[in-house]
Amino acid sequence: MSARLPVVLMWHMHQPHYRDATTGEYVQPWTALHALKDYPDMVAHLEANPAARAVVNFTPVLLEQIADIASAIARHLAEGAPLPDPVLASLSGAAPATPERRLALVRALLRAQRAQMIEPLPAFRELVDLAQTLATPERIAYASDAFILDLAVWYHLAWTGETVRRSDARVATLMAKERGYTPADGRLLLAVMRDVLGGLVPRYRALAEAGRCELAVSPYAHPILPLLCDFRSARESLPASDLPRHATYPGGRERADWHLAEAVRVFTRTFGMSPAGCWPSEGAVSREALELIEHHGFRWAASSAGVLRASLGAASTDTDRPWRLPGSALDCWFRDDGLSDLIGFTYSTWHGDDAVAHFVRTLVEIAERHAGDTGHAVFIALDGENAWEHYPQNGYHFLEGLYAALASHPALELTTPAALAARGLAPATLPRLRAGSWVHATLATWIGDADKDAGWDLLCDAKLAYDRVLAGGRLTAAQADAAGRQLALCESSDWFWWFGDYNPAEAVAQFDELYRRQLKALYRALALDPPAVLERPISHGGGDMEQGGVMRRATAG
Repeated sequence: MSARLPVVLMWHMHQPHYRDATTGEYVQPWTALHALKDYPDMVAHLEANPAARAVVNFTPVLLEQIADIASAIARHLAEGAPLPDPVLASLSGAAPATPERRLALVRALLRAQRAQMIEPLPAFRELVDLAQTLATPERIAYASDAFILDLAVWYHLAWTGETVRRSDARVATLMAKERGYTPADGRLLLAVMRDVLGGLVPRYRALAEAGRCELAVSPYAHPILPLLCDFRSARESLPASDLPRHATYPGGRERADWHLAEAVRVFTRTFGMSPAGCWPSEGAVSREALELIEHHGFRWAASSAGVLRASLGAASTDTDRPWRLPGSALDCWFRDDGLSDLIGFTYSTWHGDDAVAHFVRTLVEIAERHAGDTGHAVFIALDGENAWEHYPQNGYHFLEGLYAALASHPALELTTPAALAARGLAPATLPRLRAGSWVHATLATWIGDADKDAGWDLLCDAKLAYDRVLAGGRLTAAQADAAGRQLALCESSDWFWWFGDYNPAEAVAQFDELYRRQLKALYRALALDPPAVLERPISHGGGDMEQGGVMRRATAG
């Protein structure tokens, strides 16, 4: 083992499945936008520094959506095929015909972080200020097709990664034009998106094959594995937690098993290699969930140091190392919550050099504390997409400086869990594990609230209907497979995350509607009429926070 302190950076890439199974339309644009802005920037920083190392974790539903959107853009450019995302389609120059859809589109084209994504772009800022005056039912008729196209082009330019802006002459040309965009300009920006999205997987795969990053994966549709296996796992951290009306999720362990098997299949098909590591959705773990992860051939998994401390007892402070449960061969890593959250929530308001210096100094202090003991390593894990819109220039200078400082530091070593295991870093024994997640070391973000529990009960009812139909043998093999995949989308953690009065009412309503659409699509895949209850909102409302702030709370997610 090296005398330097090993440091693992893990970036988690995840967006829920936004495509409506009934209409084929993407009802939210976030997958395409993050694939234009964040995923290319994150890989570019690794490409630019040959000494840098990191883990990049993907959810399979994200990989599938990126491939689907890239293919749709390519077909549109080659054959004129329709684009499945209304926000993306706004680049074609054909604005919606009805006032209601025009209003919805203009409002969608305003959803960007003001300080870092709008204010630095004067031409976009001017359009946004005007659009805000027109984005009402009474005034939307004054928003011309030409105005909407200008707004759409600038919106996508604002969501373009900093490394793409610096390297793609087409983007520079569009930004220099400032206004008066034509449908040909929209097509040019779509061609940029086709190339960026289509190049993501090959770029990450090339780095992994060169040993410069390790790729990992989450369960297929990002479900909370402990809750699929047993609702009662929520009470390990909160004994008084309310639970859904159903005692357990029907056949939940088998569904958790399916999500892990499908994750391995999609990952292997995508990257041409088997994954060694798994970031369980939201870092949510239980003893049963870890057993399933190990059963599927994973060699390491990760969660939060809060879960580790709760498992070891409050007096424990030595969390900087891998751990193993008795009788297990699975290495369990627990992220340094303080360091991870500094990147996710704090450093965006600092000067990049100051943030890097503070981060490195904190790591050096940890290295000094563990001097002479080569059994330690620091695991830092967070979302690789949502934080950067709050940083100047999408975190360009911070990330460039971070990799440079860590890769060259004499007391620190950027590495990966697989590399450390190959070198023989011995895990410590973890006597027991208390179920929890990266959020406060509990599972309360996804269960225990009246609206969250109501969402689970609707899912349980749908799962029982699924079981009855499959047992009856009425579906073909292809139909049964399609229904099973639709069920998986309904099992995603994201629907339950958004229920709760700590989230903004608009975002809660959007995810409430999308969740019920997914459930209705499941019933239709089973050749059943969706129950009337799915026409009514589940949520009783939300709070008044801005959506951007809440999206940042998903930073480890």
